[in-house]
Amino acid sequence: MTELQRVNIGEQHPAAYKALIALSSEVDEAAAAAGLDPLLVELVRIRTSQINGCAFCLRMHTRDALRKGESPDRIAVLPAWEETDYFSATDRAALRLAEAITLVPQGHVSDEDFNAAAGVLTADQVSAVAWLVTVMNAFNRVAITSRYRVGS
Repeated sequence: MTELQRVNIGEQHPAAYKALIALSSEVDEAAAAAGLDPLLVELVRIRTSQINGCAFCLRMHTRDALRKGESPDRIAVLPAWEETDYFSATDRAALRLAEAITLVPQGHVSDEDFNAAAGVLTADQVSAVAWLVTVMNAFNRVAITSRYRVGS
């Protein structure tokens, strides 16, 4: 059987992709206005992409995080963030919420997960994290569906 060429859905419907980019910019502004650390924003993007298995977004946001000054150690242990002392209470609340939102099919966002985040983050920060994760999940799906290439 012959494998068909994948459609790059961003190129196939550029207006939709541009709208996603515009939404991402709006969410970045909301995250900054809410006082979220730019390094935490990248960690949320990386963790979401790890869960979804999106190599393209992982490479991009790991590079972005390193360029912004993130520690290679924190990136290395991100899948096991709960087992380390590298992450602040704010980081932990955002990462827990990011995982719950990304893993919605496994039980939705439980009251326990939401309340854990809301107990540490402001309402603006909870909303900003939720939007960051929502947009990152969308980008992961675009890249995975279109089979964006990573490496040679």
